[in-house]
Amino acid sequence: MLVNNKNELIKARKNGYAIPAINTQGGNYDIIWAICKTAEEMQSPVILAHYTSTGEYSGHDWFVQVARWCAEKVSVPVSIHLDHGDSFETCMRMLKLGFTSIMIDGSTKPIEENAVLTNKVIEVCRHFDVPVEAEIGELLRTDNMGKRVENTNTADPEQVRKFLCLCRPDTLAVGIGNAHGYYKGEPDIKLDILKKVTEFTDIPLVLHGCTGMSEEIIKEAIKIGVSKINFGTEIRYKYVEFYKEAIDTMDHQGHSWKISQYACDRLVEVIRNIINLSGSAGKA
Repeated sequence: MLVNNKNELIKARKNGYAIPAINTQGGNYDIIWAICKTAEEMQSPVILAHYTSTGEYSGHDWFVQVARWCAEKVSVPVSIHLDHGDSFETCMRMLKLGFTSIMIDGSTKPIEENAVLTNKVIEVCRHFDVPVEAEIGELLRTDNMGKRVENTNTADPEQVRKFLCLCRPDTLAVGIGNAHGYYKGEPDIKLDILKKVTEFTDIPLVLHGCTGMSEEIIKEAIKIGVSKINFGTEIRYKYVEFYKEAIDTMDHQGHSWKISQYACDRLVEVIRNIINLSGSAGKA
C-alpha cells in the first residue's frame, strides 16, 4: 500500500531497525516489482527511491505510475521517494507528480543557505503531508573503479546542531565518509559523528551509499540511530548481470518478458539480504 513514510521511519528509529530505500532505475518494472513482492513476502516496509537523472529516459510520471501500481498490489507500507532533489523546483515538480517523500539536497551549500532551501521545501510539503529529508555533509562520489571523483565534506556535529536549530526536516542524511558508487578498499566511515548527533536529536537518520559498506558498519549505524539505509549501485549492477545471464542461458525465444521475469526473480534474493540487514523484516 502506498504511504507517507514519516511514521514508519519514526517507528524504525524508536525500535532500532532501518527501512531500506532502493533505487529503481527510473521506473524499471522488474526492479520495482522485485522490491515490492519481496517486501510483501518478508512483511517489511520499503522505500522506492528515484533519481531525476534515471527518470530522464522513461519519464518521472512513468516512474510514479509504475511505483503506485506495484505499491497498491501489496499490503506492506511502500513509499515513493525523491532522492537528492537538487532544487526547490525539482522537489515541487515531483511533489505534484505524486511522490510521497521528498529529499532536498542542499549539502553543497553553506549551512544557512542549506537551511533556507530546506525550509522552503518543508513549508510546501507539510501542506500535503509529505515528509522531507535533508542532508548535511556532501557525499563523496566514486567512479566505477572506486576512485574519488568529487571531494567529501564529512559533517561536523556542531554544523548539524546549527542546521537543526535553523530548520526541522523529518529525516536527516549526515555525511560520515560514505559515498555513492563502489568503494575502493574499506571506506573510513566515521560512526562517532552519528553518535554525537544522537546526543542532541532523536530525528531519524539516513545512511546513503550502503553498497559495498561492511554489514558490521551498517548494523552499528542502525543501532546508533540510522532509520533509513540507501542501496542503488548493487541493485543496478545485479539487475544487468541477471538480465545478461538470462539472455545467455535461457531458451527465451526472443520473449523479452521471460528475460525480465528471470532478472526480477533473481533480484529477490539480493533484496531479501538488504531487508535482513536493515532488520525491517516482520515490521510492516
